Amino acid sequence: MKIDLRSDTVAKPTLQMKEFMFDARVGDDVFGEDPTVIELENKIACLFGMEAALFCPSGTMANQIALRINTEPQDEIICHKHSHIYNYEGGGAAYNSMVSMRLLDGDRGIISTSDILNNINPDDFHFAQTSLVALENTVNKGGGSYYDLKAISEISHTAKSNKLKMHLDGARIFNALTETRDLSEEYGQYFDTISVCFSKGLGAPVGSAILGSEAAIKKAKRVRKVFGGAMRQSGYLAAAAIYALDYHIERLKDDHQRAKQLANLFESKSYVTGIIPVDTNIVIISVDPNYGKERLLEELKSKGILGVSFGQNDIRFVTHLDFTDDMLEVVKSVI
Repeated sequence: MKIDLRSDTVAKPTLQMKEFMFDARVGDDVFGEDPTVIELENKIACLFGMEAALFCPSGTMANQIALRINTEPQDEIICHKHSHIYNYEGGGAAYNSMVSMRLLDGDRGIISTSDILNNINPDDFHFAQTSLVALENTVNKGGGSYYDLKAISEISHTAKSNKLKMHLDGARIFNALTETRDLSEEYGQYFDTISVCFSKGLGAPVGSAILGSEAAIKKAKRVRKVFGGAMRQSGYLAAAAIYALDYHIERLKDDHQRAKQLANLFESKSYVTGIIPVDTNIVIISVDPNYGKERLLEELKSKGILGVSFGQNDIRFVTHLDFTDDMLEVVKSVI
């Protein structure tokens, strides 16, 4: 048995999801004629209280489109130093949008209003123009840490008071909502754009969406075309995302519970020097350098358990749709 805990992106479509995909009505989405894509875009926009949405092949593309339409060349983006848009998108912000990033410290990827206020550049041509605040929810490198709506409201108020736009990288937003129990439709009032991923905890095979105003999504559609992200009969993929939204949100709490149990297995191990608190479905452990991160990964792999290197001495494990209670028992016996 192989137990793959490298990421929640490794989860495969369920039989029911595949049947739903094959039954989808499709058309040419470049012509705006795929009814299932239209249904998904309307559904996800409504779910977050936004006017419109655009289906994209990946979360990175959705984020990069958002940065492009919310900024001008030579602008500066405020984000946490652990942000996905900085660490894991290939330098796309600089290449695609010609912007710089002001990287902030903060507790496990979470930034505050004071952090933002202290990092807005003055209105002086010597400085890049601060134009956008980008949050991530949940924070991947923060071990699945999350913002609640109260914190988001305060940050948004600060941003708008200083004429800054707001973007949310919501790759795992439903994991956050599962814990906070905030209403997703409240989010739209606080952000200019939101990206939502369907292929992580929700278990769809492909796709993300960018949400915003009708004017913003009109711009986004042009940028998606330039990035090569316009698709044809993409309704088959959109159908998987619709199914995931209907049937896979409530079960995220199971992933969170298993993640907490997984973290508990490492608490008393001499080769583990630290564990980031587990809030959602991500477990990050620090391995004693004398033992060796790579050694532990190889030992686990020899027993059929996969994690991923996640820093100098860190390993990440992520629970997901395909990680069952039976698999957890196997991991317990191995650890």
